[in-house]
Amino acid sequence: MNEFLGNTILPVDIVLAPEWWNKNEKITFDRDFFYHPLKRVEEEQKMEKILYERWGQYGLGSNKGTVRPEIGAVHLAAGFLLSEMLGCTVNYQENHPPQVLAAHQELVLIDPEKAFHSVAFKQVLDLAGSLKKKYGYLSGDINWGGVLNIAMDLRGEDIFMDMMLTPDEVNPYFDGIAQVIEKFTSYVHAETGSTSISVNRGVRHMQKPVFLHSECSHTMISAEDYETFLLPYDIKWSEKRPFGIHYCGPDPHRMAASFAKIPHLDYLDLGWGGDVKVLRAHLPDTFFNIRLSPVEMTRQSCDEISETITRLVHDSGNPYLTGVCCINMDNTVSDDRINTIFETVADLKKEYLENKV
Repeated sequence: MNEFLGNTILPVDIVLAPEWWNKNEKITFDRDFFYHPLKRVEEEQKMEKILYERWGQYGLGSNKGTVRPEIGAVHLAAGFLLSEMLGCTVNYQENHPPQVLAAHQELVLIDPEKAFHSVAFKQVLDLAGSLKKKYGYLSGDINWGGVLNIAMDLRGEDIFMDMMLTPDEVNPYFDGIAQVIEKFTSYVHAETGSTSISVNRGVRHMQKPVFLHSECSHTMISAEDYETFLLPYDIKWSEKRPFGIHYCGPDPHRMAASFAKIPHLDYLDLGWGGDVKVLRAHLPDTFFNIRLSPVEMTRQSCDEISETITRLVHDSGNPYLTGVCCINMDNTVSDDRINTIFETVADLKKEYLENKV
């Protein structure tokens, strides 16, 4: 067993998209949802209570009776703040996650300190100060994205041309983004003790807080480019054990051999469509958080959902190094399909425990 992850068998979690919360529970995701101290606490508590009322029998909403001063939105999956701190415009909407508009900045060296003098970060400090004054502590964390994700927000699609044409300029550019990430996550961790619940709630089931690097955009680059430009950050950050990668694209297996070069890849949040058998062959000791497709959740029957989960879990090969999640299900998903996720995993747990795996 991985001492950093514990020995929980098949943890399972879900995240509902803003569209679901807005349609079903009239929660709005304007700027106040993220930064107004009173609304920050009230809305997170409301979301926890709603999860308990619908799926409490499966373990959701366990903090329903607790007022928690969450510094960030721990029931959403939306990374935007660091991009805003670095100069992007972010549109806050009532029934959608915050939308980052690509800034199309020049490829110039990033001054990490400038980000922490931004209006966006000042909002975080003001929120944190207000919550700490009232409650005496902070909980939760704030989705911090990833190096290439943020670079795409800042440069747009030009970052891919930069990697081809001016690689010597890209390396220090990425270094600047990485420095912002390191300083930001160090601040949040010092305040709350975690960094990545807001990246994927699945990490809350682990023995120790996982440092989860979002690599959503890596489906757009080659394994060679990953190793040249971005693998060094994962190798360095893997010293912050437990370390994990969030790869929500459909082809994480394409990076399997490259991921195997990371000394300590404790956790892999892998996208639907990923070949779990190939990944396991390269990463025998890594915890696989298997993501189901939120789109397919509305198209497949409950039986098809159950068959998909069973196949993927069996392909992973070790129930103590496997979890299941479905992230960003919108208002088109039905409760019975969500129930199927939890019930299928419960059946699999029973199967494995009876066979004493």
